[in-house]
Amino acid sequence: MDQSNWTEEQKAAMNALHDFVISLAKQAGKGEEYGENLWTRICGSVGVLRELAYFHDTGEFWGKYEVAGYTLTDIVVWQVDHFKAYMDRVEMNRYHREKLFLESLEILLNMEEDPETYVRKMTDESGQDSEWY
Repeated sequence: MDQSNWTEEQKAAMNALHDFVISLAKQAGKGEEYGENLWTRICGSVGVLRELAYFHDTGEFWGKYEVAGYTLTDIVVWQVDHFKAYMDRVEMNRYHREKLFLESLEILLNMEEDPETYVRKMTDESGQDSEWY
């Protein structure tokens, strides 16, 4: 991302977001390299960058950027529903907000590149065992 025409305030904001992503990655147990790679991808998407900035500033989801009709909020809800069985296990008994948020951003970025695959996953995989159908 070319920062040559940016104000010092804009550069400071981007540095704060970068540091935030790295911090979240470490808190999520994913490490700095993961955070750097994700940050690079986020910088290539104005919509995902806005989602990140809003979350950084408010602690809430902006939820206005859509890919194939899905928002970050939709992705978080899908992840929680899809993986709820795992959350009850001993090793997953705590809510990992940072990990969930980062993985949701990553899915949103992946959806920009391949929306059909993720739409299919979100519509076909409900998180329920087949015996319940």
